[in-house]
Amino acid sequence: MTTLFDSIAQAHTAIRPQVPVSPLQLSGPLSTLLGCSVLLKNEHLQPTGSFKIRGATNKIRILGAAARGTGVTTASTGNHGQAVARAGSLAGVPVTVYVAASAAQPKVDAIRALGAKLVVVAGPPIEAELQARQYANEHGQVYISPYNDLDVMAGQGTLGMELVEQAPDLDAVFISVGGGGLIGGVGTALKNLSPRTRVVGVWPENSPCMLRAMEAGEVVDVDETETLSDGTAGAVEPGSVTLPVCRDVIDETVTVSEGAIGRAMRQIAAAEHWIVEGSAGVALAGLTARAHSFKNQKVAVVMCGRNIALERFLYAIQLQTSNKPAAP
Repeated sequence: MTTLFDSIAQAHTAIRPQVPVSPLQLSGPLSTLLGCSVLLKNEHLQPTGSFKIRGATNKIRILGAAARGTGVTTASTGNHGQAVARAGSLAGVPVTVYVAASAAQPKVDAIRALGAKLVVVAGPPIEAELQARQYANEHGQVYISPYNDLDVMAGQGTLGMELVEQAPDLDAVFISVGGGGLIGGVGTALKNLSPRTRVVGVWPENSPCMLRAMEAGEVVDVDETETLSDGTAGAVEPGSVTLPVCRDVIDETVTVSEGAIGRAMRQIAAAEHWIVEGSAGVALAGLTARAHSFKNQKVAVVMCGRNIALERFLYAIQLQTSNKPAAP
């Protein structure tokens, strides 16, 4: 039987050249600041501005002829929708994307620009997911979950294989967590190829849905409030395939405040002159909180995306305390 790691290994070569290997870059300023070698995995440089292109490309490539003809449906807070739209466009597969009304406008505009049909849904992101699944079932289409799909998780796991090739002596990797597809895939690759590497999951305090599911052993209702990390926001689907994987591969967990996320985004801008979205700030904020445990070690931080409105970024970097609201 094909294991998740086998699928990751296959995807590692099969998604090229549509998905390039992203650079792993040493940040001198952040290394000095935090007292460890900080390596930034630059997924924000991917064609659609986030790691999501990996899972979407892998899922589209293995569709059968019938599925390619009828098209696919997905739901997204933005980055996954862009990724599926691009992968579908390159493969000639029609794509419909459901998004919550709260989705960031630049991400919504980018989905439209890539030729996908867009459906905006009132309510939280989980409502968009549920409606998208229903539409796909009623129209005989494949539904591509942002995370609750082993083929998507296998695509995201190719990032982990790249990390091992680029830094075989890596002590830890910090990854922001939403539905668990990214950290589940990356963690699976690392556990098979570099088990000494610590896998650290980081959540915004305002939206720790997968963390609470891991603690409970099942998906539970979580009270969420707005967060700068809109890419990781939203409830986890009941029965998600990512939950048992995350419980197996995540070694440490961290939650961070909105103020810490904003400060991390500011630090990345100051150190590397990059504008990144809140989910990337979450990962660095997690390392900042745990830097004392990784002194003089080699640590990677996944810069998972860059798709953020300028006014939201400017607000984020002004955040200095955790009791300020998450958005203007």
